[in-house]
Amino acid sequence: MTVEVSVVLPAYNEEATIEGTIGTTLDTLGSFLPEDTFEVIVAEDGCDDRTPEIAARFAGRDHRVRHVHSDERLGRGGALVRAFREADGETLVYFDTDLATDMHHLEELVESVRSGEYDVATGSRWIPGEVADRPRKRGVPSRGFNTMTRLMLGSDLRDHQCGFKAFDREALFSLLDDVEDQHWFWDTEVLVRAQREGYRINEFPVRWTPKGDTKVDLVRDVFGMGSQILRCWYEFSVKPRATPRATMAAGTLLVLVATLLMTQYIDFGQVLEEMAQADPTYVAVAAGVYLLSWPLRGARYRDILAELGYRESARFLTGAVFISQTGNLVFPARAGDAVRAYIVKARRGIPYPSGFASLAVERVFDLLTITVLAGTVLVGLAASGLADPSAVGGVSGDLESAESGRTALYVAAFVGVTTLCLVSLIVASARAETNLVRRAVGRVSSDSYADYVAGVIERFVGDVQQVASSRRAFARVGASSVAIWTLDVVTALLVFTAFDVSLSPVVLVAVGFFAVSVGNLAKVLPLTPGGVGLYEGAFTLIVVAFTPVPSAVVVGAAVLDHAVKNLVTLAGGVVSTLLLNVSLTTAVEQSRDATPEAEVPEYDD
Repeated sequence: MTVEVSVVLPAYNEEATIEGTIGTTLDTLGSFLPEDTFEVIVAEDGCDDRTPEIAARFAGRDHRVRHVHSDERLGRGGALVRAFREADGETLVYFDTDLATDMHHLEELVESVRSGEYDVATGSRWIPGEVADRPRKRGVPSRGFNTMTRLMLGSDLRDHQCGFKAFDREALFSLLDDVEDQHWFWDTEVLVRAQREGYRINEFPVRWTPKGDTKVDLVRDVFGMGSQILRCWYEFSVKPRATPRATMAAGTLLVLVATLLMTQYIDFGQVLEEMAQADPTYVAVAAGVYLLSWPLRGARYRDILAELGYRESARFLTGAVFISQTGNLVFPARAGDAVRAYIVKARRGIPYPSGFASLAVERVFDLLTITVLAGTVLVGLAASGLADPSAVGGVSGDLESAESGRTALYVAAFVGVTTLCLVSLIVASARAETNLVRRAVGRVSSDSYADYVAGVIERFVGDVQQVASSRRAFARVGASSVAIWTLDVVTALLVFTAFDVSLSPVVLVAVGFFAVSVGNLAKVLPLTPGGVGLYEGAFTLIVVAFTPVPSAVVVGAAVLDHAVKNLVTLAGGVVSTLLLNVSLTTAVEQSRDATPEAEVPEYDD
């Protein structure tokens, strides 16, 4: 006869119970299904006890039993999916091997789907009608999890995690490609997606009695499942609306709102007046200094690619960097990053994976350099005793301003120390044989989403490791990064000096380093093209907190500093597109579907 029902038993180290569970399952199925119309599959998930041996022995003597073995842990969801794909039945069932759910409910579970009345059936411990003995340590987290799932994901079900479910094969397989979790959240995600697709779901009360200790880690796995709820909420509610145009519009709106709020405290007429009085000589020198940083960017990019196995000229790569940064100024969501990967692929045949890896390495060194420069300067100031009120207050004798400056400096010093510690961890991880960050994430959560995040970090660190593995290359790229961002700060200091501010050189340099660094970190958020508004806001907040310089002067200096840098970038980008014969709009269009794993056709002149 044809197998109609496949029951999967997910098993991880179940040597004490698996034989009895298989026997009970066969007897119960045989009580309401015709002989040979059902099968029992033991989805053994990388066990390190006698479970595989017992399952294989049972399968050898009973043709209705099958054993699906895995050498490594797939996670509960991963083990179920693998077994379901190998199953023969049109009705697919699974339940926990501890038989916590009373087996007299099995017929209702199976027939709900087998009859064609429902597409999915699931037991519930929270619907009144049966007895579900939930200890407090399980009941409280379960109620919280199910409440969050209903509120954030729009589910109508009461219990998403009861290990007692059945699916129509066609319905389940239509959902699997979109289900990302492979561990404890798997069945919750399946249920939520099934509701969103309009499938018919039968949730019915079951008698449930806990058996032994749960394999769910109430810290790591509950935390992980909470992150999965957030991930699904983002995918269902935010991502469809977070188009590049919407992101740019939202970012621009935020900047406008912030600007309107600032008008309550800042006279923008005064800002324009201050900008008009700025010394043009200093501004011109600042532009020249900033221009000097671009050949260094090209040389640094050359060194990074060399460590990845590609030899290119610094001149060509300087042009590629100019074009990509121009793309980031003109287009939202840092579209220029993909443009650079596209240019080196199209013009020099460097594969996308290597192009994106080189970008990742560059970003790592940028972030490390920015944070180390700012943190080192501020920690040095705090340690040297220059954080007294008179030093922080510059020429002002106002006690309130001095105290505010001291507080700001202490906070900044703390941030600097924290940053240096994090930087040390990343560098140590890049130099180590194992990923220290993955190990730390794993201690917080073993959930598959946490594993995905750890994987991203691992690739991130792995890219750095390509360069960090060579001390000479690491030192060379690090030194060029320090030079690049030092010139960036010097540019800002020259623009600030153009406004004839009365600050001691020590305070000017210290505050300038920190303000420019924080402003550049704010630009990491791809909310507006080129970070316009984000840089100015962060720069202004830092300088006003540290010094008695009027806010109108600070805003004017921040706007002029960013404008100088953006104009140099745009001019270099235009020249580079002409020299390399690249259409920026075409490059952006062609690179939209580019990913670190993708390959696309060559650029067509």
